[in-house]
Amino acid sequence: MSEVKQVIVMRKDLKMRRGKEISQGAHASMVFLAKKALRKENFTDVERAWLEGLFTKVCVRVDSDEALLAVAQAAEKEGIHVEVITDAGKTEFGGVPTRTCLALGPDLAAKIDSVTGSLELY
Repeated sequence: MSEVKQVIVMRKDLKMRRGKEISQGAHASMVFLAKKALRKENFTDVERAWLEGLFTKVCVRVDSDEALLAVAQAAEKEGIHVEVITDAGKTEFGGVPTRTCLALGPDLAAKIDSVTGSLELY
């Protein structure tokens, strides 16, 4: 199978504390597993290759909520699984729920790169 990966897209404009960034990225990365488990869905061959492989992840950045949503829409248009993470705002963001990041995939690297390949590494 071709290279398989997951890409985490993080909002840099929020200036989150490092620990907050890490926890939000972890939420994004793992939520697809939790949802599949709860629904008792089978993994696709690509997802299984990622789970049984290296769990390759790449983190890239955007500088606004609008840019984050644009990535999500572009990925959905290409048939890539997207999970957008909205923080509840209890420890940062003044109590306001705020979109912080998203995860694309796991999927074929070439497919994800068609959406995120131009984004800056985080």
